[in-house]
Amino acid sequence: MRFISSGRHHATFEFGDLRVVSLRDGYIDMPPTRLRDENGRTLPVIPPVVPIIGDNLRLSVNAFYVTDGTRSVLVDTGASNVWHDPTMGLIYDALDEAGIDRARITDVAITHRHEDHVSGLVAPDGSEAFTALERVWIGAGDVSVFTGRLEPIRERVVPVSERVAINDWATAIPTPGHTPGHTVFDISSGGGHLLVWGNTVHVPTLQFEQPNVSWEFDGDQSQARAARAGLLEQLTRPHYFVAGAHLDSPGIARITAAGNGFALEYLAPPIG
Repeated sequence: MRFISSGRHHATFEFGDLRVVSLRDGYIDMPPTRLRDENGRTLPVIPPVVPIIGDNLRLSVNAFYVTDGTRSVLVDTGASNVWHDPTMGLIYDALDEAGIDRARITDVAITHRHEDHVSGLVAPDGSEAFTALERVWIGAGDVSVFTGRLEPIRERVVPVSERVAINDWATAIPTPGHTPGHTVFDISSGGGHLLVWGNTVHVPTLQFEQPNVSWEFDGDQSQARAARAGLLEQLTRPHYFVAGAHLDSPGIARITAAGNGFALEYLAPPIG
């Protein structure tokens, strides 16, 4: 994985024969009371290493575009205009800045059903954001999100209920816990793997060192914790990298074991 360049809202990486572009949709502020201990109770103490901005945690929101020059997959789509915070909905600017024509995107992969990941399928004016869209890959447990403004896209949804290949370099892997249909996408190239995960980790300054800390909105906190543990162990293998929706933008990193937890090494300077 080699960092190539970046702008205000995107960063580009070379990954074997593939190009990976991190797209910044913005950020959201959440109260620290969202963090939970192993018993599901509010975390009593927030370590000093965790940045607090105006009494809140600040979570980056990232999407990722992967292409081999012919085929492409966009993983997650940001919030469009449905989120209450005006700091969100920048993915269309990010795509333009990166020189990516969204009218040519045929495949979108959604990590899970929450607004900041799926809503960008529809632009703020109510039109479809990706006019050439043919398939939307999403965990079978999250297909119910395709109602209301997303209803017109429902017929193009491909439910993922087991490990399935999207193409010869992208594979969808169910990792339920945060939501019933939470899914990770394994991008493989040149002997390496990039695991594009959604809400496996929300607060990177805390949850790598203390992976048992969970999030209030994990639908099944025990299952989410187990999924996180398995993915973190996998990511310590040689030639494995992670692209995280809520890692600090641009959100692409290497993970190593460190004591009873894990350490995170970002592969590019921050954007945004």
